[in-house]
Amino acid sequence: MAKLSKKMQKINAEVDREKLYGIDEAIKTLKGLASTSKFDETLDVVINLGVDPRHADQMVRGVISLPAGTGKTARVAVFAKDAKADEAKAAGADTVGAEDLLEAMQGGDLNYDRVIATPDMMGVVGRLGKVLGPKGLMPNPKLGTVTPNVAQAVKDAKGGQIEYRVEKAGIIHNGIGKTSFKEADLRKNFDALVNAVIKAKPAGAKGRYVRKVGLSTTMGPGLKINLGEIEGI
Repeated sequence: MAKLSKKMQKINAEVDREKLYGIDEAIKTLKGLASTSKFDETLDVVINLGVDPRHADQMVRGVISLPAGTGKTARVAVFAKDAKADEAKAAGADTVGAEDLLEAMQGGDLNYDRVIATPDMMGVVGRLGKVLGPKGLMPNPKLGTVTPNVAQAVKDAKGGQIEYRVEKAGIIHNGIGKTSFKEADLRKNFDALVNAVIKAKPAGAKGRYVRKVGLSTTMGPGLKINLGEIEGI
């Protein structure tokens, strides 16, 4: 039988995988376990929803600015020309282009967290649907990523704004910061994301909407959250 690593021994000693944890207790526990890690782990939230996103009236998707930021700088690509391209560059976009950016993305250059486009560029961007769509990167007016105000969109993306989107199995999975963050800041980010998802309940959702919530870290265990601590569900 393989010998457990010191970290796994510590996890097994300190974590009850069947317990329903309070939110603050879970954050504190995961921060403590991650303190021995050689890198700054991400704290992830997993929300199981009672929806089937294959139906349009059960899709859950939106953007939110995390109060304490994400702990990383998003890589942003912008489709824009002329003055709008200059605005995007000045706002800090990592890449700005038009047909040249289209060709680069078709060739596999997709290392971005957000893709933004001015409305007049959607004829070009539309040709990337099969490339950007599966990665959740396709610009969308409802998410503020198709906009004439590219400078603000870039600043929002760089300033801690994240997109949440329900996956096929009815699960939303997002990072809400680094384990080096203060507990209070991680709690603010947790509340902001969960509250946004609750408010985004679609008309077609039937039965219990929020079924499970869990917290985990990059290298750590998953802890179940006591839903009684979450308002509005």
